[in-house]
Amino acid sequence: MSFSCFGAFYSQKAKSREQEEEIGTNSVKLFSHNSLRSATSHFHPSNKIGGGGFGVVYRDRKRILLYEYLENNSLASVLLRSKSKGVHLDWPKRVVICIGTASGLAYLHEEAKPHIVHRDIKASNILLDENFHPKIGDFGLAKLFPDNVTHISTRVAGTVGYLAPEYALLGQLTKKADVYSFGVLLLEIISGKSSSMAAFGEDLLVLVEWAWQLKEQERLLDLVDPELTEYPANEMLRFIKVGLFCTQAASKQRPTMKQVLDMLSKEVNLNEKLLTEPGVYRHYSSQRSGGGKSSSLVIKGKQHRDLSVSSNQLNSFQSMTNILPR
Repeated sequence: MSFSCFGAFYSQKAKSREQEEEIGTNSVKLFSHNSLRSATSHFHPSNKIGGGGFGVVYRDRKRILLYEYLENNSLASVLLRSKSKGVHLDWPKRVVICIGTASGLAYLHEEAKPHIVHRDIKASNILLDENFHPKIGDFGLAKLFPDNVTHISTRVAGTVGYLAPEYALLGQLTKKADVYSFGVLLLEIISGKSSSMAAFGEDLLVLVEWAWQLKEQERLLDLVDPELTEYPANEMLRFIKVGLFCTQAASKQRPTMKQVLDMLSKEVNLNEKLLTEPGVYRHYSSQRSGGGKSSSLVIKGKQHRDLSVSSNQLNSFQSMTNILPR
């Protein structure tokens, strides 16, 4: 395991963003884990000055900021610009990324004490190591979620294209907001397309709408990234349907991240009779006659009238799936 150190970083306004990124990369110095152990006396508590959500500070003579070095940058960089970088994400690599990210979120939601809701799950916040194993990054918007709390009322924050509609509309945050964002991410990984920038089909649908339309037309495999030439069709269909389960309009009809992890990592048949239309958040800004701007929010999906009410059929993972073999 290596760690990167960021020292002096400079840029010139005349240089392009790509050149700036190149300069930043060249200025990185790598340290091994053993070097850090030696410098901190095996991370001895007596050398610890303090710590917080972004890491731990140890006493030494130099001021250095260290990050774990992740060779393959972010998922957004690899997936959405893979042709220009010459990186090919085959299906096995994408499966590792999907399951690894689901596992990380399940840990945050169920095992971390207190539980954590990330609030900004998206491709650019999924970092990839040398073997394309994912790590969830950027906890700047994360919220602690104690066991006795059902939801948190908070200012809406996140990224358009990944926002759960009930959170965008009501500002009431639950773990299911992360589930929705993960569902969008899952569809991006499968399709190789950005949810926030692309529009699909004759009606210029967003990614989750397009996936639902293809499901209604029994053409789900048309969603698959054209760069993927070899993949098991049954597994691919299961992953797409999991993405649709995660993005349902009614938050309580979505599975938990632990259930999502089970559905992705085990051979299961999904009960499509329980699958309902996805919810979609759109934000429009228009110019008023007086010169000011007005904004309107559009929530699509059959469950939009009561986004907090769920079907009694979805009380357990078993109602959504039949694990194979029996």
